[in-house]
Amino acid sequence: MKKIWLDSYPDHVKSELSNSEFNSISEIFKHASEKFSDLVAFNNLGTNLSFRRTALLADKFSAYLFNVLKIKKGDKVAIMLPNLLTFPISFFGSINIGATVVNVNPLFKSREVKILLTDSNVETIVILDKFLHELESVLGETKIKNVIVCRPFDLLNIPMNLIVRTLLFFKTKSHKINSNYILFSDIVRSKEKNPSVSLSGNDIALLQYTGGTTGKSKAAILTHSNLVSNVEQLQLWVDNILSEGQETIITALPMYHIFSLTVNLLFFYKIGSKNILITNPRDLKSFVKTLSRNKFTVITAVNTLFNLLLTSTKFKNSNLQSLKFSVGGGMAVLNSTAKKWKEVTGCEITQGYGLTETSPIVTVNPVGLDFNGSIGLPMPSTEISIRDENDNEVSVGESGELCIKGPQVMSKYWNRDTETKDAFSSDGFFKTGDIAKIDKHGYLYIVDRKKDMIISSGFNVYPNEIEDYVSSYQGVIECGVIGKPDINRGESIILFVVRDSKKISESDILEYCRKGLTVYKQPKKVVFINEIPKNNVGKILRRKLREIG
Repeated sequence: MKKIWLDSYPDHVKSELSNSEFNSISEIFKHASEKFSDLVAFNNLGTNLSFRRTALLADKFSAYLFNVLKIKKGDKVAIMLPNLLTFPISFFGSINIGATVVNVNPLFKSREVKILLTDSNVETIVILDKFLHELESVLGETKIKNVIVCRPFDLLNIPMNLIVRTLLFFKTKSHKINSNYILFSDIVRSKEKNPSVSLSGNDIALLQYTGGTTGKSKAAILTHSNLVSNVEQLQLWVDNILSEGQETIITALPMYHIFSLTVNLLFFYKIGSKNILITNPRDLKSFVKTLSRNKFTVITAVNTLFNLLLTSTKFKNSNLQSLKFSVGGGMAVLNSTAKKWKEVTGCEITQGYGLTETSPIVTVNPVGLDFNGSIGLPMPSTEISIRDENDNEVSVGESGELCIKGPQVMSKYWNRDTETKDAFSSDGFFKTGDIAKIDKHGYLYIVDRKKDMIISSGFNVYPNEIEDYVSSYQGVIECGVIGKPDINRGESIILFVVRDSKKISESDILEYCRKGLTVYKQPKKVVFINEIPKNNVGKILRRKLREIG
């Protein structure tokens, strides 16, 4: 496809990446740690870690893994942690000796934990004590030899350490820690000599598992080169807006997710930012209190998280003048959300698009552009192609499967030769499974997930379009759409709605849909529920809706 999007690039953005001065994430980490040594790198639960302190702790972690646990380049280390100070230390400490990190969602149940650990053949895991019970019930069925246990108060300053210990004592049942396990706190007090390990761009940095919401999870193999390229693509895009050593980023999305890992952790570390880690954004009162105490300049979120903040009167009354831009990723941002966010903060939501398999960023809008529902323009050095079911490229304005080629795209899935072959076209483009279209200016629009498409009376119907429209109805908090087998129509459309008042009736919603949606897109049934089921990063779990309705 002709790169028509280049004509819409901001003036400061180059079309191609230059040769990087960094071969690995480890080199970026060491460079930033030295350059910004006296600045605050991370803040969590009232405690600051400087870049110098972060590097020192990561070195201690590396040394213990290398010298005591005999972990060598290419060995795998699973990290099962929420957004705590122990996460970046464990991550960088593992990466710096050439270990491959396997991120594990700490909310996984035993069955899910077992699947990931056995599939990846991990022998070492870093885990929060709170989640040990999910690991222990399947531990004997895995190859895990080393269990490193973190606790919520690890790395906190003395006053906060005491406060958190006290709260945990009175509020939660303590989990007895097996004497064979290794305490994180002991590791960072050890005095092992830090090793020197040489890394190349081709070395594997991550086995990053896909969400697995529609089937068995599989891991994308992401190299150091993939991640470095994506970090530098993003830097080219926002270089004229952000200043090194002067930004404060809010990290409420979990760092074990590829979006937050690459954008919030890696990129913002590279430019010397203060990273405020939010451990539990669902605790809205504490979350907003943290926001009000910090003059943050950037926040990343998904649509549901933006909406959550907009329900807080204290947040809406906060001084948000320092906010430079907000980034929406992980799922589509709805027009209604973007409009409300702009009204409250004075700041547009900059929407982008990415996948686990692409490190993740593929496209992003120019910062400050009025929200238009687009996922933006392809990143520098990124090619896109929109293709029909016969792998033929469609014309501008027509819908088809979005296919991608670029330095941020994985080479393959871990131990999944068939899936890898199916995921790439004969000319090397990664097939995303997303239905998209491109306009004459090069802006891309996601129509919907290919697998979520509903066929109603012979017509293709995309849930996102209906959800976007219904969300603009006064009193609708959020909604979700699925297709249900129908002998007459193929599939009938079922709409699930969370409302703020029981005065809103099914007939009200259906009448509103009749006004704005063509007949084959109109829901046949409205189901009112208390909450739309979502995964940990806010994506609607349509399979759960199918179970309900």
